[in-house]
Amino acid sequence: MIDGTRRTRKRLTSALGLGLAAALALSACAAPEGGTASTAGGSSSLMLAADNGSPTFVKNFNPFVIEKRTTATIIYEPLIVVNALDGKATNFLATDYSQPDASTIVADIREGVTWSDGTAFSAEDVVFTYNLLKAFPALDTTGVWSRLASVSAEGEKVTFELTAEDSSAPIVVLAVPIVAKHLWEGVADPVTFTNDAPVGTGPYTLGDFNANQYKLEKNVDYWQADKVAAEELVLPAANSQLDIVNNGYDWAYAFMSDVENTWVASAEGNEFWFPAGGTVAIVPNLTKAPYDDVNFRQGMSLALKRDTIAENASEGTVGASGQQGLLLPTQEEWLTDAIPDEGMVTQDTAAAEAAFAKAGYTLSGGKLVDANGTQASMTITTPNGWTDWLRAVQEIQKQYTAIGIDVKINQPQPAAYFQAIQNGDFDVAMSSFGGNGSVFQGYYNLLSSDFNEPIGTTAPSNYQRYSNPEVDALLTEFRATVDEARQKEIAGELQEVMFNEVPVVSVYYAGLWGLFSDKSFTGWPSAENPYMTPTPYTSSALVVLTTITKVDS
Repeated sequence: MIDGTRRTRKRLTSALGLGLAAALALSACAAPEGGTASTAGGSSSLMLAADNGSPTFVKNFNPFVIEKRTTATIIYEPLIVVNALDGKATNFLATDYSQPDASTIVADIREGVTWSDGTAFSAEDVVFTYNLLKAFPALDTTGVWSRLASVSAEGEKVTFELTAEDSSAPIVVLAVPIVAKHLWEGVADPVTFTNDAPVGTGPYTLGDFNANQYKLEKNVDYWQADKVAAEELVLPAANSQLDIVNNGYDWAYAFMSDVENTWVASAEGNEFWFPAGGTVAIVPNLTKAPYDDVNFRQGMSLALKRDTIAENASEGTVGASGQQGLLLPTQEEWLTDAIPDEGMVTQDTAAAEAAFAKAGYTLSGGKLVDANGTQASMTITTPNGWTDWLRAVQEIQKQYTAIGIDVKINQPQPAAYFQAIQNGDFDVAMSSFGGNGSVFQGYYNLLSSDFNEPIGTTAPSNYQRYSNPEVDALLTEFRATVDEARQKEIAGELQEVMFNEVPVVSVYYAGLWGLFSDKSFTGWPSAENPYMTPTPYTSSALVVLTTITKVDS
């Protein structure tokens, strides 16, 4: 039995649903309000850069919506939390689960847990939460009801009946944050509900809140309160690189320029861990011309010098990615020999021009033009403040301009960015995929027609709107089979799809930008102890915050 009070965790056959859809955006410089920074000898307060105002905070703790405060994932717990690096899980509101057959999941619900208002938590809350997502599909951002047929409880066991045999389902299905039936059943419209007085089962409750900073206070009645070291979490709205270096943060998620000479050098005990956690890609809107032409997309891929983009984006902390859809070297055992150079694409201007020509675009006077003489143009959408992505986009702009494409950059605030890419309101967008510990899940989220929503309708993934019945059939078989040899054959065929059809243009590996201080707390995840991703804006924070310990005064 595995639970959140122990650090033994079991290997799972696949990993969490969406990959890296959210990250922390850096914003304007501002000092935190008084009394929050760590002090010598160790503070009981933990300053956290895990949430950003745009530029200030809006009080929204609905755990199912994009525009939520990210710490809703600390107030509300799922049944399990998955380490996206290795597919291992820690139990939270479930004490265990099993799959008696490939079409059924049975979860044992933790007893003795209370909501932060003192009401007892039970299996009824679990069933209610899943049925809430069924009744309001806009809340089902990880697509659990694309897999579920029904959810029911008998005592403190909850049974999830699946629509098909699916050995990969538990990682996605059991990762939903659970809300209180006695409070949410009276909410008329849970999609627009801002939940400004959240009641959860998690280790923290909402404390003081204003537009520039808010606090989470330790839940003294939490079911594993003895594992929670920090008495409060302090979250300023502004988390620029200068803020993070100068203002005494304990845990930050942020790309840091020249990290050794900035963050590490700024204070004794500062450390960092930047593991590769997915693939950053150029996502073309396949409902628009010329991106609906595979030849144009191949030209986009061949025109890029990926090593230069990766170097500019990350200052050498991550490398260029291949066009096969795998996270290497972690998933190298899945590589097929059916595509050249392990899927790595070398910049080839002549080949790019030939591909563009097949799509009807040729060079004229240094411009890539169609048959009418109109220059190829694109607007690349990337979130405002995400400095590493912006550096990548600026280099991509430079390289595409060199081949004759007119490129503009659009930088909406993060909330508007997510809304745009999910609704298909873009030409080309920067996004990321994979990095969830599962080859199947990475391809499924990226390529499945299950997520191919009409333009204007929210898509939880597959933002490019890719659809291919043959690929869907491969994914269905991949999901159901337990034959490892056949799984690898299917993965090889999917790599060929990625390489030949270019549904997205893979560019470089996405770093997970974990910055930590040992001044007040120790036991952070690291390369030596990678027990969880360093991502405080996800449920991963639940594992980290119940693992770190207080430094003795």
